[in-house]
Amino acid sequence: MRSVFRFKQFEVDQGNCAMKINTDGVLLGSSTYFPDARRILDIGTGTGVIALMLAQSHPHAFIDAVEIEEDAYQQANINFQKSDFAERLQVFLGSFVDLQPELAYDLIVSNPPFYTNSLHNPDTRKRLAKHTDMLFFEKLLSFVSRYLTDNGQFKLIIPSALADEAIAPILSDYKLYIQHETTISSFSGEIPIRKVWGIGKKARPLETQDFHIYADRGIYSDHYKTLLKPYFLAF
Repeated sequence: MRSVFRFKQFEVDQGNCAMKINTDGVLLGSSTYFPDARRILDIGTGTGVIALMLAQSHPHAFIDAVEIEEDAYQQANINFQKSDFAERLQVFLGSFVDLQPELAYDLIVSNPPFYTNSLHNPDTRKRLAKHTDMLFFEKLLSFVSRYLTDNGQFKLIIPSALADEAIAPILSDYKLYIQHETTISSFSGEIPIRKVWGIGKKARPLETQDFHIYADRGIYSDHYKTLLKPYFLAF
């Protein structure tokens, strides 16, 4: 995999990151738009790609990012400083649970680790990036309930089974509600493999959308190309 991934308005060096740029990350970054957001937080920023995409699409927002793995933190910091959005981006080394922001965030995003209870990954850094259990999500939802503004939104992308079986049942414990759901499948008509949730503090009628990545083998769908066109050189 190439070390530097070039986008239309920035580039991302991922050579020192255990977790590389992937479809989940760019889908979350490209599908997240909250025009009133002035303060944004990216939890588990990795290479920083989602934060950079949000800096492009939210030109009036200041974006904080947090990353627990030191090599990824260093890489994200370099990527931020090399971008045209450097003055609006900053990254912190450590866990989000240690953050104590003075002001709440209008938008919080996360492409979290999701190999729940999987301890068999031989690559230590990749295990750190992907290993999690329910305690992680409980801490994540607790943080969101505390530091999200009343009218703000929390966006995350997670496997469908994990979303339905583990996360949805505990949202009410933190007075959080799913406001928007996008189900993502590889091809039209297939079982969804991911869900993008927009979660907020206010209960409202659920808005839903279906999204498929491919029109045919090796051919991206028009929806995918439209979504990524502002970012990908290929589109």
